[in-house]
Amino acid sequence: MRAKGRRATRAEPTLPLINVVFLMLVFFLVAAQVARPLDGALDLVKTDDPQMVPPADALVLHADGRQTWRGAQSSMSAMLEGLAAEGYDGPARILPDRNASATQVLDLARTVHGIDAERRIVIVTQRALP
Repeated sequence: MRAKGRRATRAEPTLPLINVVFLMLVFFLVAAQVARPLDGALDLVKTDDPQMVPPADALVLHADGRQTWRGAQSSMSAMLEGLAAEGYDGPARILPDRNASATQVLDLARTVHGIDAERRIVIVTQRALP
């Protein structure tokens, strides 16, 4: 008769576990896609509670009247055409500088309304801290 002995326990291999964790880390870093930083000279309008996350597809209205989209000189109509070409049908987002003229913001809204009367317009502002 054979004596029952303890089986030799094998240590769990840790290298595959480390590889899986590393691959998950790389996946989440790539999937997160860090948003482009805003222009340092841009001073956003402040409101109480917009839950502000800078959108990548917003038209930036600078204090001097310049309009930029995705870091390049642009216009509202060019931005809407670019977004439509990408299949985006969400709201038109405007990021005005705090010192930009309100009439310029209204002109941009009128441009959106003239191109697509059904499209929502969102004016992005900075969250005010108490």
